[in-house]
Amino acid sequence: MIASTEKIIELIDHDQYLEAFPILKQLRTDLTEEGYLELLKQMKQNGYKLFALYNENRIVALTGVGLQVNFYNKKYVFVYDLVTDKEHRSKGYGYKLLSHIEKWAKANGAEFVALESGIQRTNAHRFYEEKLNYNKWCYSFRKPI
Repeated sequence: MIASTEKIIELIDHDQYLEAFPILKQLRTDLTEEGYLELLKQMKQNGYKLFALYNENRIVALTGVGLQVNFYNKKYVFVYDLVTDKEHRSKGYGYKLLSHIEKWAKANGAEFVALESGIQRTNAHRFYEEKLNYNKWCYSFRKPI
């Protein structure tokens, strides 16, 4: 349950995006502010949405998602980014944010919420599996070209 000082909103304007950047950079350390804004503009054209969990009017966690359709998941939400500010970790914010996304996904007709997590992120994997009941069901591969 979200405390009275907490709220989750979709970020929709430039000032909100700038406010979110320092938190997202904790996950995507290679981003510059300029690169972030340019990529965000392109991603939003493809349906990317950025949600923030605020506590006492300050962003403490972010997630970037997109409503997708394919043959194996049908209609689903893909979680591209999930990060809690390093000063606010282990307080349940990631759980609250993903729970919100699951409700949002269902309200938008999605059958699943899917995400990828780096092989080395064993604590995150434990969180997804044990706290949120996500199933580890495939490997994801990529090749630089």
